[in-house]
Amino acid sequence: MRKLIDIPPATVVPTEDAVLRAMGVPGDQNQGARVERLVAEALEEFRSEARPKGIVAEVDEDEFAVIYEGAGDNDNPSPLLEIFPRAEVVMLFAATLGASLSDRVSALFDDGKLALAATLDATASEGTERAGIHLDGIVLEDARTNGRADAASRILRYSPGYCGWNLTGQRALFAALGPEEIGIRLTDSCLMEPLKSISGVMVVGPAEIHEFTDDYSFCSVCRTHDCRRRIRELT
Repeated sequence: MRKLIDIPPATVVPTEDAVLRAMGVPGDQNQGARVERLVAEALEEFRSEARPKGIVAEVDEDEFAVIYEGAGDNDNPSPLLEIFPRAEVVMLFAATLGASLSDRVSALFDDGKLALAATLDATASEGTERAGIHLDGIVLEDARTNGRADAASRILRYSPGYCGWNLTGQRALFAALGPEEIGIRLTDSCLMEPLKSISGVMVVGPAEIHEFTDDYSFCSVCRTHDCRRRIRELT
């Protein structure tokens, strides 16, 4: 199954607190009128420019094994290498907020409107994650409706460039998924354009298949260890 998904723009608009957190600003404190105006203006720009779209394509275990192997540059062992064989559903995905939004962020930086540009950039990053969450819901609900997952099943996304999956894995992923159809292209350095795009694989299965200890060789250089939060949120 390969499916294009028009993501309702309202579903990707972040809250003011989420924007502040993305900027490293505590959302539970009075930020002052200037910061409030910046966030409000960034959200207005976001609503005007964001054009969210997504694409998903199911693959079986053997197909994903080939995609994951890519050019053979991955760390081994890695969490995903141990997780996906135990999945109920494996789904390639990509989502983007569109070129217009990324172009607007760049234009604001070029015009010297640095505060607004940085705020809009943070807003767009939050919106991109919300686009991924929207696809999560669609894929998980479809798996449950078709009897391939149940109420206890959970979904997590994994992307090239993280947790031992080399960034060059984007090439095999793009070849299999074809996200160019929703306006995403891959640069020679395996970065996505527009920048406010995400891609990877969604793994559906019991929550316990996603549990792993962050003691792999690459974990020592990870700056966020965000996997800990994501795993906790599955329960």
